[in-house]
Amino acid sequence: METNSEQIDTTAEAADIMRQFAALTGISPAHKSPQRYLWTDAFAVCNLLELFCRTGDKEWLNLTLRLVDQVHHVLGQHRSDDSRSGWISGMNETEGENHPTRGGLRIGKRLNERRLRETSDERLEWDQDGQYFHYLTKWMHALARVSRVTKDPKYLAWGIELAQAAHAAFTVPHPRGGIKRMYWKMSIDLTRTLVPSMGQHDPLDGYVTYAELQATARELALSPEPALSTAMTDMEELCRGMVLETDDSLGIGGLLCDAWRIAQLTDRGMAKGTALLERVASAALAGLNVFELGAPVKLPAAYRLAFRELGLTIGLKGVVPLRNWSEKHLLTLAANGAHRNIEELTGYLPLAGEIERFWLKESNRTAGTWREHREINMVMLATSLVPDQFLSI
Repeated sequence: METNSEQIDTTAEAADIMRQFAALTGISPAHKSPQRYLWTDAFAVCNLLELFCRTGDKEWLNLTLRLVDQVHHVLGQHRSDDSRSGWISGMNETEGENHPTRGGLRIGKRLNERRLRETSDERLEWDQDGQYFHYLTKWMHALARVSRVTKDPKYLAWGIELAQAAHAAFTVPHPRGGIKRMYWKMSIDLTRTLVPSMGQHDPLDGYVTYAELQATARELALSPEPALSTAMTDMEELCRGMVLETDDSLGIGGLLCDAWRIAQLTDRGMAKGTALLERVASAALAGLNVFELGAPVKLPAAYRLAFRELGLTIGLKGVVPLRNWSEKHLLTLAANGAHRNIEELTGYLPLAGEIERFWLKESNRTAGTWREHREINMVMLATSLVPDQFLSI
């Protein structure tokens, strides 16, 4: 019988998924060599926090903090198959424990990074380790959420140190002058470029995440307050020249998440006007129009990637609070069409339920496309079911 996500207990369903994930990847029971992957773990932290907030069961909080510790000790240190050892920042053991993110965090790919004089293989590069900026921003957000929930500023401080390290490494002066540019992928120790092209939404991710860190620091009275204003300006300038439209479901979902976060940042006095919100909402709407025309959700599971589609459903879950927010800011938003775009986005809300129901159906989770990406699919399905911590700032 097909499971309807509107009829199930989403908290219980997400809890079951996260228990399975914790066992599979070595969180609980704790494994001496846990399987960590930065993107997946950032979503997992938000899920575990949300389950703690919904249930009050401190075991979920304990799992959250254990996962954070594992990520820092696994992805903040060199690989076991690397000639190097210790913290990738180069710090000694004591300094590394106190500042685990100061050298960035590895992706957690299956293969070690490309060697210094090794020829680049585009297909192989996807399986090789290094650092991705858009993975780092996800972890910055996760750490900020941990500080929000626990009221412990330590995690936020680590997120800010990660932002400073990432910005210094990934954002560089353009060789022909003018505004800066960004790299897509850096080496494990952040000393060399592995993929020099720039991610389409990396500047937007950077701007929104830096603003979140700054706002959280002020509200938690972190001292000294982080100096992220220059980094935010760099990202803001890069955003102005970027084409944001995409027909990729995961990319559209990211735009929708950022739209709702920009709205929240506006209320916190961290966003300048509503022009960026209008651009992001417009780009998401254009992407949804193209995505729907292609009808990928009508294909069988063997031809679909769950985590990309679930990224879209997570973003669509943010449209509901975004619409409620826009209703309270009609006069401000009317001038640039943002309110109209947000209203049109609500027409796609049924798509979230359709995708969610599809991947909740057990038979669809036997497809090779699910099993090949099992952990990331599981975690993002859970995020879609309990999205509040991931969507909040």
